[in-house]
Amino acid sequence: MVNLTIDGRTVSVPDGTSILDAAATVGINIPTLCYLKDLNEIGACRICVVEIEGIDQLVAACNNTVLEGMVVRTNSPKVRVARRMNMELLLATHDSECTSCVRSGNCTLQSLAADLGISELPYEKRLMHDPWNKNFPLIRNNDKCVNCLRCIQVCEKIQGLGIWDLANRATHTSVNVRGGMTIEESDCTLCGQCITHCPTGALRERDDTQKVFDALADPDKVVVVQIAPAVRAAWGESLGLAREEATVGRLVAALRQMGVDYVFDTDFSADLTIMEEGTELLHKLAHKDESTFPMFTSCCPGWVRYVKAVRPEFTDQLSTSKSPGQMFGAVTKSYFAELKGIDPHNIFCVEIMPCTAKKAEVAIPVMNDACGDPDVDVSITTREVDRMIRAEHIDATTLADEDFDDPLGTATGAGVIFGATGGVMEAALRTAYHVVTGETPRPDAFSAVRGLDGWKEATFDLAGTPVRVAVVSGLANAGKLLDALAAGEVAYDFVEVMACPGGCAGGGGQPIHDGQELAGVRGDVLWGLDRRSKLRNSYENPSIVAIYRDYLEEPLSERAEELLHTDHHAWSMH
Repeated sequence: MVNLTIDGRTVSVPDGTSILDAAATVGINIPTLCYLKDLNEIGACRICVVEIEGIDQLVAACNNTVLEGMVVRTNSPKVRVARRMNMELLLATHDSECTSCVRSGNCTLQSLAADLGISELPYEKRLMHDPWNKNFPLIRNNDKCVNCLRCIQVCEKIQGLGIWDLANRATHTSVNVRGGMTIEESDCTLCGQCITHCPTGALRERDDTQKVFDALADPDKVVVVQIAPAVRAAWGESLGLAREEATVGRLVAALRQMGVDYVFDTDFSADLTIMEEGTELLHKLAHKDESTFPMFTSCCPGWVRYVKAVRPEFTDQLSTSKSPGQMFGAVTKSYFAELKGIDPHNIFCVEIMPCTAKKAEVAIPVMNDACGDPDVDVSITTREVDRMIRAEHIDATTLADEDFDDPLGTATGAGVIFGATGGVMEAALRTAYHVVTGETPRPDAFSAVRGLDGWKEATFDLAGTPVRVAVVSGLANAGKLLDALAAGEVAYDFVEVMACPGGCAGGGGQPIHDGQELAGVRGDVLWGLDRRSKLRNSYENPSIVAIYRDYLEEPLSERAEELLHTDHHAWSMH
């Protein structure tokens, strides 16, 4: 242990502890901007500088470690002057139009400037004005970038892609797409992790809320909204709702108050996905000589983009099943339209997703199998639906729970766990076990695939047939798994991949809490909903039974193939 004094308090911490962490152990908060624990500890912003007795220059608290007998002052006059000047210099190269910034009220830079009492800037503004295609689902505004380098580190270390890099030199240094490419030319998977780890508004998703408002105002449009599993675990975070208060029923009520005609549950089509994908897996296992293993899940569009851009040799091993959101759109504009006698061309299908890659997925030209129009018209993130609720001046705390509409609003626990890493795998195994044995699996028979480990593996017995599975989240982990497969170091039958660490619960479209990783907490909400569900297996869903009986016939039928499956070779990334 190392003993030191911080702001007059005696502190004892293990050798190698940073000054920042040492101060936190006694409740002393040193402000940070660029810092992300274990990921970005580079001391670039100089906001966390502290004074050490006997040393003339100030040092960054985030990447300097404690020494025996050290005396630290975290807020001395010298520190306050330097910290304020560093902030003023940062703001001189920052577009401070906070009133029109998507991160206003949730911006670390804004909060720090307020804490430091900065009310006017002594330096002349100098902005980059770098061009950017505002139609791309991910938007970078370098006039708001503070060169913290977080996006570079997240993309490279967590996602293994390296889309971002430093460009130019000296005072012209900025972050941009590596190699001077445009973002469209890059291998960006649109996972959105750079957005959720940016401390300012330099990175954001394309805002598609006005498209939804326009559809709601059009008397000829029947607006149908689907809510993805992971959205229910996070939507209340930025609206002042405690987690137990932010029920999906309240979100349904808010959407109806906006004027939405039908509110459905993407969990329904998650169950549908399991029926198709599980049957697809069993078919491959029954014809091993004709199949290449493992089969990969295809419900994460960030992962699908990754395979097509970075490892195209694995494309044929992706399940042909569409994602639950796309299946839902196809069913809405066929089965549901026929049931209700609605012209499918008049249906405007909106999906609320924890995801930014979905914005690209809905625009894939071949995702139009129901009636020729896009199966899903627009995809908005959890953040965007929260902005819509605020724009409509709806007080979510006063709403009473309302039920989903039928028949696409009934779902099982297997559907809801799609939003957590391991959930798709467990849901598929529950149904595969039933198909093979005719029995209902024990509730936690496949719990070995749960948890936040980036790469999990297990082997399960399906009526005498061992099925080897793996679950990965985070694209860097996916890359390691693919390398191991290519090298023959591992072998699996079925692999679930989620682009975002922790799965959709930690998706790039979820509410942003700087410095906090909430995928685990949100995932626990989803596993809890599964435990409390009356129906826990996809094949038990009466609405699923009905759609196969009345419309699709059976999984992998000709109509199911037409509506619910896709050709991953029918579109390209660039």
